Amino acid sequence: MEVPPSVKFHKDLHLFVWKPRGILDEAAVNKVLVDLLRYESRASQPFNRFSDLSEVQDFHLTFKYVFHVALHRRLAYAGREPVKSVFFVTHSEAAQLVKIHAIMTDRSPLKVEMFEDRAAAARSLGVPIESLIMAEAC
Repeated sequence: MEVPPSVKFHKDLHLFVWKPRGILDEAAVNKVLVDLLRYESRASQPFNRFSDLSEVQDFHLTFKYVFHVALHRRLAYAGREPVKSVFFVTHSEAAQLVKIHAIMTDRSPLKVEMFEDRAAAARSLGVPIESLIMAEAC
């Protein structure tokens, strides 16, 4: 399977890492969700997710879109084993969008957490911090 440059999958850690850059819009989120579904369909067990939003300069996402994506994710994970979806944020707009997602997925198997510190995110996921860092060439 071809891996997009913004995605890294650590099979041994059961971890999907995504680091978008530039403008984050609906097309980019839809694309990563398709990639995520491909990994899920091939995985032998559930895996956690880490989204590094630190290099997104502008968010072109509406409340309505984030609400619908989060609601869809909540319904899609009903009855599944719990997985963590951890976000690394460095600015307030990212934090607001992640909070919407977290509220909509509360009390579901998708456990959304947000961190402003990469090391804390790694601890929460139980992985080495190096596994969360994407190469600059991506």
